[in-house]
Amino acid sequence: MRKIDKIIIHCSATKAGRHFTVEDIDRWHKARGFAGIGYHYVIYLDGSVHRGRPEDQTGAHTQGQNSSSVGICYIGGLDAEGKPSDTRTEAQKSSLINLVDDLEAKYPEAKVYGHCEFAAKACPCFDVKKEFRTVNSEQ
Repeated sequence: MRKIDKIIIHCSATKAGRHFTVEDIDRWHKARGFAGIGYHYVIYLDGSVHRGRPEDQTGAHTQGQNSSSVGICYIGGLDAEGKPSDTRTEAQKSSLINLVDDLEAKYPEAKVYGHCEFAAKACPCFDVKKEFRTVNSEQ
């Protein structure tokens, strides 16, 4: 079993209200040369949570952090003009909180981060530190 010390939240960088699936992201990631979808979980617009890469496998979502993290992606992150924006539906917000709670129970040493804390990106397009109290304040 991998030692998990990070839960890293991402957005799919797709426009608000547009539905995409695990299969779509798998295809995008394969086109970029990945073995398959890099995220462990994807949260659809309706709040349903779907498995991507198995948790026991190293992800491909945050350069330099994949070996000790679980990656979560919500569908959205861009407004109608394609600019970074918190486009999460209420259902996505609720599901994200529940999923993070479950992962924190499973991996008690894990802290929650936004992708932007490790890369020069807006992703996940909301303030993770504000939303999750368990965020590592040293970052």
